[in-house]
Amino acid sequence: MIDLHTHLLPPEIPRWAQKFGSGGFVQLEMIRESAGADGLPCRARMMKDDGTFFRDVERNLWDARTRLQECDAAGVGVQVLSTVPVMFSYWARPEHGAEVARFLNDHLAGVCAEHPRRLVGLGTLPMQAPDLALRELERCKELKLRGVQIGSHVNDWNLDAPALFPIFARAAELGLCVFVHPWDMMAQAKMQKYWLPWLVGMPAEVSLAICSLIFGGVLERLPSLRIAFAHGGGAFPGTLGRIQHGFEARPDLCAIDNPHPPVKYVSRIVVDALVHEPRALKLVLETFGVDNVALGTDYPFPLGEGVPGQLIRSLNLPRAAEERLLWGTALQLLGMSASELDLAPAQNGGQA
Repeated sequence: MIDLHTHLLPPEIPRWAQKFGSGGFVQLEMIRESAGADGLPCRARMMKDDGTFFRDVERNLWDARTRLQECDAAGVGVQVLSTVPVMFSYWARPEHGAEVARFLNDHLAGVCAEHPRRLVGLGTLPMQAPDLALRELERCKELKLRGVQIGSHVNDWNLDAPALFPIFARAAELGLCVFVHPWDMMAQAKMQKYWLPWLVGMPAEVSLAICSLIFGGVLERLPSLRIAFAHGGGAFPGTLGRIQHGFEARPDLCAIDNPHPPVKYVSRIVVDALVHEPRALKLVLETFGVDNVALGTDYPFPLGEGVPGQLIRSLNLPRAAEERLLWGTALQLLGMSASELDLAPAQNGGQA
């Protein structure tokens, strides 16, 4: 199996607020009392630098050895690593965002270099400054990262913003894939209770990103761009009929930047299979096709899939289709061959 959707942080993160003189950045505070047999902490808290609690995390978020042990036990041969979206820091000053991205990318590339057949990296970019993002994109290629992870929007820009187009174009030229992850969810002021930003906002954010790229003509203008979206495409599969109907009923509002219908592009879009129930996964497969869906677990977070591949296997698909979902689609998206990776873990506690 190749897990397309996993997250990684460095064990030590600079005190950016102290260095930059501005706040909003996330720190990793180790809980020393949680030390394991090796004397190293097993748990930590992600904290904003103003003291606001964000999330409790465990060693598997920052420790590659723990991560690979858990992969072996679950039957996962390869993980695709990307930063935690809260680290995007698009709101920061451009030069500060660029420094954060360089730090995260250097760390991620180093971890992947230590385990080149088990771990594959997607970098992060200071998208709020497209010129700096382009420089970091080139550096991601030099670091042997296979693509980049970006947010579902960049501050007030949706992904069709003209300022962002050169980034997508250069990614296509470099052969780097783009993985879009929801972040900074819309309408959070109305969703303070019940974890609704994650339950309602995230699916809406992914659909916003997909629709922006379709209606904005980005996918039309860049036919070679390899692009994927987290969380099964969010709300997009369930609302594609409405989106298509809106395009047909009101082209004066929907077809202003791209004359082609939304359904033209579903075969261009890759999504992960993280939708939590068989009925939803069947809809995702019907919408995007077997060749465009990949295993993704959101490891190591609680909204992820606890047993990698369990949902895919629950559909009892033909073997070729199941293998496509478990590793084939990810290989194609990453532009890699099976011979470059160890698809079966060293200690296979599951099925590979």
